[in-house]
Amino acid sequence: MAPAAPGRPCLREQALHVLCLTDARAKATAARELYRRASAETDAALGCGLVLPAPAGVPGRPRRPELVPPREVGPRRSPHTELGRATLIHALSHIEFNAINLALDAVWRFADMPPAYYRDWLRVADEEALHFTLLADHLATLGHAYGDFPAHNSLWEMADKTAGDVLARMALVPRTLEARGLDASPAVRARLAAAGDHAAAAILDIILRDEVGHVAIGNRWFRWLCAVRGLDPVSSYAELAAHHGAPRLKPPFNLPARRAAGFDDDELAWLTAQQD
Repeated sequence: MAPAAPGRPCLREQALHVLCLTDARAKATAARELYRRASAETDAALGCGLVLPAPAGVPGRPRRPELVPPREVGPRRSPHTELGRATLIHALSHIEFNAINLALDAVWRFADMPPAYYRDWLRVADEEALHFTLLADHLATLGHAYGDFPAHNSLWEMADKTAGDVLARMALVPRTLEARGLDASPAVRARLAAAGDHAAAAILDIILRDEVGHVAIGNRWFRWLCAVRGLDPVSSYAELAAHHGAPRLKPPFNLPARRAAGFDDDELAWLTAQQD
């Protein structure tokens, strides 16, 4: 693999630059290019040990969509109407745009992790960028663009809460918020298919396939950090969720997908017990 060019910012610095981009399409394209570039670089080019100061403007986001409290996003509309499908696809696009930001933030923010950690999250950013692009392209076929409808900022709010601790980030973003996507995806896909939008349903198939891998990456690094710190994963997760005010996970749970993503029997038993 080729070494980084002299004077070129390390890959983690480049991830921060992409995170600060405000154009959604440009960010998606740049995230995919960064992953391709990283695949040709040595581990030294990652800059694993470099502590980067947080600049203003993190994350970069476009002027639209307007960000409002979740209760003000608007009523759920039937996917059997074109407007209803458009609002649903827009909501999914917004989730995937935030997911690009979350993956890039995991790369630049936390120093002194193993090289494989940064490569994992660069791959996640690449795949989330693909998901966003697929959804935004499909939204265009419905006569709309990303930004046309209001959205909320709940995903990034958890990133802010966990900015000081990579263990909390791994616990509460991929293993909580993204894992909720594993649970919700089959029902959303079924609604779109029932409405005759088979193109959107096929995109949801791609997203679910990839999100299993993303949650697995979160599980991998959460458990690695627990082992390094001498912590029990199940009890540590419960403490972190309570401390940071993580949303309570509600059934139905997609247990096959969660198992494929690496949740073990003890974790799934704890999850199920919280519903009693």
